[in-house]
Amino acid sequence: MFPKNAWYVACTPAEIADKPLGRQICGEKIVFFRGPDGKVAALEDFCPHRGARLSLGKVCDDGSLMCGYHGLRVGCDGKTVSMPGQRVQGFPRTRTFPVVERYGFIWVWTGDEKLADPAKIHHLEWAEHPEWAYGGGLYHINCNYRLMIDNLMDLTHEAYVHTTSIGQSEIDEAPVTTKLEGDIVTTSRFMENVMPPPFWRANLRGNNLADDVPVDRWQISRFTPPCHVMIEVGVAHAGKGGYHADPKDKVYSIVVDFCTPETETSMWYFWGMARNFNPKDEALTAAIRDGQAKVFAEDLAVLEAQQENIARYPERRLLMLNIDAGGVQSRRILDRLIAQEADR
Repeated sequence: MFPKNAWYVACTPAEIADKPLGRQICGEKIVFFRGPDGKVAALEDFCPHRGARLSLGKVCDDGSLMCGYHGLRVGCDGKTVSMPGQRVQGFPRTRTFPVVERYGFIWVWTGDEKLADPAKIHHLEWAEHPEWAYGGGLYHINCNYRLMIDNLMDLTHEAYVHTTSIGQSEIDEAPVTTKLEGDIVTTSRFMENVMPPPFWRANLRGNNLADDVPVDRWQISRFTPPCHVMIEVGVAHAGKGGYHADPKDKVYSIVVDFCTPETETSMWYFWGMARNFNPKDEALTAAIRDGQAKVFAEDLAVLEAQQENIARYPERRLLMLNIDAGGVQSRRILDRLIAQEADR
């Protein structure tokens, strides 16, 4: 159901700041924690003694992870270190997972560790640029991760699901184009001379621009396997060049979406927005994050209900329209990658 030989966003540094974190990624139960040098480690969340979850224990002063059941300690390399009153050095090593901290996220590789090349981690240029700001969050959603990818690659639903924030009738009227380049799928929609919806009016004000005049609006969704969707979004005062307008006449952002599978019917959704206007304004970052959280909460309700319906009627074939092209192409890429792993 998901490629295993890939880098997935597993958590954020804040989630392992003071204790281990247990999280299921692509069906694998994993515990994340910081070792003696502060470097992130990832082990199978299974104590070799009695099978307790290591994530329910604590990190010791020496950087080892102590099981909360009988005090067994495991090192970052998976080797058992000690246990009070017992000789346990001969225990088999606990499985380790390749893990990298980069761009403000912690990434894990759930497949063949010999193939885990950090150079394959999705490059996030904005995360290293001082003129960009980022704010985001995390949702746990009870749906297959592909349903979220479908959702992000076809933004037509905004006109119906997000009527009070980013939706507007012109979304339905604007044509969508889909392009495939290697394993990258891009869907694009451009709207000209429309009034900005509430979310974008607030962003215009955030960049000291008038919010009561017509704008040119764009949505460019880009899927990169296994489950990353970056969406270039924004508005510019009408007639100023749209997507290519001077920064003083527009607000431009990248909606960041990491759809990390948990199981076949649940996922971890790391969402956020990176922007290149007023990057030092922390209050604006917080306001955008709060607004975005409400938007994505609306998606959550729809997707979980969709998953329930699909599970109830597994024999029913979902129908495809031209607006679904981005999601269909993304699924084909995933199917091919999964099949290639199965053939190895």
